Amino acid sequence: MINQIEPWINEDELIQLKRVIDSTFVTEAGLTKEFEELTKKLTNSKHAISMTNGTAALYCALKALDIGPGDEVIIPDMTFIATANAVILAGAKPVLCDIYFDTLCMNVEVAEELISDKTKVIMPVHLYGQSADMEKIINLAHKHDLFIIEDAAQGVGVTFNDTHVGTFGDLGILSYYGNKTITCGEGGIVLTNDDTLAQKCYRLKNHGRDKKGLFIHEHIGFNFSFTEMQAAIGISQMKKLDRIIEKKKTINKIYHDELKEIPELKPIKIDQRCNPVYWFTSYLVDDNKPFRKYLEKNKIQTRKFFYPLHLQPCYENSNLIQINDSPVSKMVFDLGISLPSSYSLNEEQQNYIVSKIKKFFS
Repeated sequence: MINQIEPWINEDELIQLKRVIDSTFVTEAGLTKEFEELTKKLTNSKHAISMTNGTAALYCALKALDIGPGDEVIIPDMTFIATANAVILAGAKPVLCDIYFDTLCMNVEVAEELISDKTKVIMPVHLYGQSADMEKIINLAHKHDLFIIEDAAQGVGVTFNDTHVGTFGDLGILSYYGNKTITCGEGGIVLTNDDTLAQKCYRLKNHGRDKKGLFIHEHIGFNFSFTEMQAAIGISQMKKLDRIIEKKKTINKIYHDELKEIPELKPIKIDQRCNPVYWFTSYLVDDNKPFRKYLEKNKIQTRKFFYPLHLQPCYENSNLIQINDSPVSKMVFDLGISLPSSYSLNEEQQNYIVSKIKKFFS
């Protein structure tokens, strides 16, 4: 089976992990600081606060803004479920917003129609390695006095107007789950240029303290600590990031060049202001189900798009979330498919995939 996505892990990660073993410090020590510094350099963010995962990072970003019961947060209908669940965990209500058909990101015009006197935050998601339209989102937030939290879980290395995603709003988050462009196994980062918000996020993830090792807790907090093992893998991965991005661009170009004459395959539009990272190469395909089954039969793993939040069984008859009509999200889910896009995908494998796709549509 040619996997749809897998991390690039080799002896480089072992070298960094040996640093942890030699140091005997396993939780948030020197390597964690090193990883945070690399993240600040990559994103040009003043603060980068490591978290146990991206969901915890979203939760801390929300609570740093004092978001809670009675508040509403507008999020796109098509996203991984953690976007919504972090809002629910914070005590607020996610308000689902449809997406643009071409870029798959939040439809800002629809979002404006959903604003109420309870709306406090707009939370765009930079989906599949492409940026949401941050110009429109910033204008909307300023017009209605809203906070911006960017869910850039899939956006490591992505820029919009030459600015790294996750740094436009009041806060942003990155994720380093196992299938992301680079990974720590698990892990997240909160980005912000605001000193006060950074301090609040650190307290929230450190049991309400400004420093470790003290047993006086001025605030209520939790344990969302990073580990040195995560940091070790992350440091190695950050050193590979440029090569990973370039390889994914090459993979994307080969797919598009080889498959451009197939009208049934519709590529996802990339906003010209965005410098994407092709985390996945994805298409909209009319014959989606038989196409996926055919590729699977030929040992080619694919992935469907995220299941629209308004259709999730866990939210059925729930008052925890505001479900709105999202026809584009449903249409895109029905049509969407992501092809194998790993750094490890070699030329022979990709040529095989292309040949099988051409045969299906012939």
